[in-house]
Amino acid sequence: MGSPMKNLLTDLSRYIRCFRVFLAKSTEHQTMKQFVEQQLPSLLASIGSGKSAINILSVGGGAGEIDLQIISAVQASYPGVTINNEVIEPSADQILKYKERVAATSNLDNVKFTWHEETANEYERRMKAEKKSQKWDFIHMIQMLYYVKDIPAIIRYFHSLLDAQAKLLIILVSETSGWETLWTKYGSSFPTDDLCTFISSANIKGILDSVGLKYKIYELPSHMDITCCFTEGDNDGELLLDFLTETCEFSKNAPSELRQQVLEELRKPGCSENRNGKVFFNNNMSVIMVEP
Repeated sequence: MGSPMKNLLTDLSRYIRCFRVFLAKSTEHQTMKQFVEQQLPSLLASIGSGKSAINILSVGGGAGEIDLQIISAVQASYPGVTINNEVIEPSADQILKYKERVAATSNLDNVKFTWHEETANEYERRMKAEKKSQKWDFIHMIQMLYYVKDIPAIIRYFHSLLDAQAKLLIILVSETSGWETLWTKYGSSFPTDDLCTFISSANIKGILDSVGLKYKIYELPSHMDITCCFTEGDNDGELLLDFLTETCEFSKNAPSELRQQVLEELRKPGCSENRNGKVFFNNNMSVIMVEP
């Protein structure tokens, strides 16, 4: 009999619910916002030099929260310059939320938005079929490479679209994070169903080194309160466990021994820190800025 465990991505509405709890319980977006406001402008200092328009490509833009912060940082560096912001995002629900966010945001008069409801692979296939090879000043891939089948090929393709002074930004979990510890030990027990791959900054550095690309890495400390995961039947805890293991209804469908092992692992120093009776999971991220 096959395992009842299914990958979380087989139920997109549950995945989005899990993701929302993850954002509420973690410092992920606050940490990214701080990076975008404080460090990103100087890293993008050359992308718009002498240009009347700046072309930005967001690969896996989600609901647009971080995208709009990035646009704001670019606007601050290049006041009044036209920004063409194109978004690749396979979820219609996320695109709808992105559009609502844009409609509710002021100071976007000089920004033109285009959304493509497709995956990174579908975008590449379409561009090649249409024989298009637009160059970009800034391309970013934030927390999306886990959902790509051939990661080296996707990085090579989007890197090939960079203009002379452009930058490719990749953000994903750090090799120093609890994700690395958890997935190195138990990833083979979780159902990826060919829908996702666990990777961290270590894998991306290996890929970039192997093709001789230049890059710089910046570590972003982040944590997530997972205390609720240890209260049986806690709704947020169940959703967080699903998110951590990429498994739909992990508590219900995982073998009891695996469930016990994962809960024990999540309490250990390799994954988390105990502070004042709460358990904080290490959600550290790496920002990898790749040169053209």
